[in-house]
Amino acid sequence: MKVAYNTQRVENSFIIKLEGDLIGDEAGPKLVEIVSDALNNGIKTTIIDLGRVRYISSSGIGVLITMLTKMRNAGGEVVLTSPSEHVKKLLIITKLNNIFTVYEDLSTALKKHTGDSAKQ
Repeated sequence: MKVAYNTQRVENSFIIKLEGDLIGDEAGPKLVEIVSDALNNGIKTTIIDLGRVRYISSSGIGVLITMLTKMRNAGGEVVLTSPSEHVKKLLIITKLNNIFTVYEDLSTALKKHTGDSAKQ
């Protein structure tokens, strides 16, 4: 199953909810474009909800890193939330857990990155 996604803006953060397999297919460039558009609209934090992602390939990892690089180069941040056990293991094996901020759930990420408590 290819990755499906939906997006929403919450205050100064942008949420991308992914579902399926993140394999860097045609959705990859589209996801990077969504992050670029968010930056152009003044959003500095993108929260990627991995709660419904079953599998991430090396190309999918590349998409996540490209999104992170784009945001950080513009003074922003990409955080990951709700990874499954399988995805958690992948993040540890690839050491991406040291590069990305990872939250257990979306509500925790939102508390940290919206409203008055948002990091500047």
